[in-house]
Amino acid sequence: MKKKYNYSLIFGIAITGLILLIAVIGKFWTPYDPNQLNASLKNTAPSLAHLMGTDNLGRDIFSRVMAGTGTTLTIAWRTVFIGIFYGTIIGSLTGYFGGWIDEIVMRVNDIVLSFPSVLLALIVVSILGPGWPNLIISLGILFIPSFARIVRSEMLRLKSLDFVKSAKVMGAGSLRIIFVHMMPNIVVSMLTTAAIGFNNAILAEASMSYLGLGVQPPDASLGRMIADSQAYLFIAPWFSLFPGAVIILTILGFSLISEGLRKASSN
Repeated sequence: MKKKYNYSLIFGIAITGLILLIAVIGKFWTPYDPNQLNASLKNTAPSLAHLMGTDNLGRDIFSRVMAGTGTTLTIAWRTVFIGIFYGTIIGSLTGYFGGWIDEIVMRVNDIVLSFPSVLLALIVVSILGPGWPNLIISLGILFIPSFARIVRSEMLRLKSLDFVKSAKVMGAGSLRIIFVHMMPNIVVSMLTTAAIGFNNAILAEASMSYLGLGVQPPDASLGRMIADSQAYLFIAPWFSLFPGAVIILTILGFSLISEGLRKASSN
């Protein structure tokens, strides 16, 4: 029997691994100082000296892409972590115990999910103030309902199965049943959702930084770079091309991972 390869997962891990490698290297080394200004080199086309050219302030785009990728991914994983951590706690407890608390929490979830996430993030960041720490807090809070709903639905499905009933008969406590017996059965589902969450967080960071409410100058992020490049699309198209390409590749990588995990779980 011919072995079937999960190409979606393979290519997704390869692309994401490359992006992560760029981000990790950018934390410790870049060809130039990402924030170093040089008026004599502004809007310079890509060359051997500057592989991705320079921006309107003469800063090396390759160095800023390396540093900005790390910033964007840091915002994304912290945002997703907040959503998963609190969403898992809320979803598991409400899904397992049910009752009036479950009804109230799910109605609040419905209200939050009915609004565009970027719009709510704009409101929260406007209250807290611009900057990436406040952006992480606002996006993380907005990610909680979606993760909570997914965990709750999994708990509702699992709690009627025989292994849960057996654990109850053997005298296992509710928290042990939830976090020891049931939680391992939703890991793949949560990883799939987390991969999608990364994509949403990256797009949200780009959107908020583009609007000036995310990462603030002179710090680099992929969204911040695209915001800075909008006035130079025809003068220096490479200014927006390279950070935009990294965003596309990152989203593609996590999308393929999500698809690959879904295929693996269905086999």
